[in-house]
Amino acid sequence: MNALFTAAACALAVLSSVHAETRIRMGHFPNVTHVQALVARNFSREGKGWFEERIGGDVKIDWYVYNAGPSAMEAMFAGSVDVTYVGPSPAINAFARSRGREVRIVSGAVDGGAALVVRPDSGLKTGADFRGKRIATPQLGNTQDVACRAWLREQGLKISQLGGDAFVIPMPNPEQLSLFVAREIDAAWTVEPWVSRLIREAGGKVLVEERDSVTTVLVSSVKFMKEQRQLLDKIVKAHQELTDWVKANPEEAQRRVVAELSELTKSKISPELIAAAWPRIILTNEINMTSLETFVKNAQEAGFLRKVPDLHLLVAAPSSSSAPSDKQPAKDLP
Repeated sequence: MNALFTAAACALAVLSSVHAETRIRMGHFPNVTHVQALVARNFSREGKGWFEERIGGDVKIDWYVYNAGPSAMEAMFAGSVDVTYVGPSPAINAFARSRGREVRIVSGAVDGGAALVVRPDSGLKTGADFRGKRIATPQLGNTQDVACRAWLREQGLKISQLGGDAFVIPMPNPEQLSLFVAREIDAAWTVEPWVSRLIREAGGKVLVEERDSVTTVLVSSVKFMKEQRQLLDKIVKAHQELTDWVKANPEEAQRRVVAELSELTKSKISPELIAAAWPRIILTNEINMTSLETFVKNAQEAGFLRKVPDLHLLVAAPSSSSAPSDKQPAKDLP
């Protein structure tokens, strides 16, 4: 009888420990512009989880990889990811689609790291030269896709989602490189490390570089924010500490980025490639509201957005579900 009681008690203890484990689902892209996620995931792979150790308790981070922002936002709408690194344009689009109810930007991550790269033999030097040309972007409606369309319009070209004076063609980053080499596309508006790969492996030339534009932010679902407020506080704090660590330890951070990208892509990533990409990214925990407002304007002109709720509601301190970063009073959602 005592043996049965002991066995039952042990089984209940194991079951209790399983149920006590907290799993946080975090998303990112296999890009250098998601450097914090790559470094954190590499720490986890070595059993030294950056987020896990700082959150405390029995916490497990489940990492999910996406090619571009729209896919990550669809995953958040579906409830399959809690927090994700993503570009500002998809975050704003998700905010507008949900009438401000589903997503919040909780921290900055990376500015810069994106560029328009042209083939060396393309003859593309000015906006007018792009008439009839084919420009690749990572995904329809993602941050670089919207930026590309906005720039072409600023150059006097008529651009629609299906064509116009130039052809913006969304495709995964790996396909951009192969088609660039095969001369099937004339240019690509993309992010690191693909900017540097186009330069190093295909002789590409940077024509436009986005140094001051927001490229990556950290986004939480409102559901996760409401249900796990204290946990999200710890995630954001750990993320911001990681940003500072990467700034202070660039060589170690690059080593971890090389290791993680090699693992995720199942291909050899050279340290020289990451070193070449590094100067283009600007690590930051701040959120540039002016840049976000520019994304709204560009997305509206490209036909991706119509009405957008008060943008200050999108930017939220994790301890307050709608506290804007510029200290203006928060407004309740309808």
